[in-house]
Amino acid sequence: MSWDVLLLRLPDDITSVQEIPVDCSPDPLGWRHEVLAAVTQACPEVALSDPTWGALSGPAWSNEFNIGSEDPVDSVMLHIRGSGDDVRMYVFHLAEALRCRALDCSGGDLIAPSQTSGWRTFQQFRDRVVGPSQ
Repeated sequence: MSWDVLLLRLPDDITSVQEIPVDCSPDPLGWRHEVLAAVTQACPEVALSDPTWGALSGPAWSNEFNIGSEDPVDSVMLHIRGSGDDVRMYVFHLAEALRCRALDCSGGDLIAPSQTSGWRTFQQFRDRVVGPSQ
């Protein structure tokens, strides 16, 4: 079970998911080589032997990057497992490097660096369903 966060480019004036127009077609994050370079710059420890699916691990968490095979890249899905708030730092380093926004797929909210509720709410739900993370 993972906390899924979608990185995508949205207009700056959109402050919540409810404001995203039904016909919204976000600009791509960039060409594959640009996205891979930005991911590597933001997170030098990332493993990208498969350029469509990266991985990064921290002391108490793991993060898989679903970049996909499309070129240009429209979005990046992060699949985060484990615990510890330091993983959020990487989410926002990536969002900044890709000049995009982070959407918490669990709650359906755009998230900001100052918010921890989505990640903590996910961990509480996960721990009730499958038991605490080891």
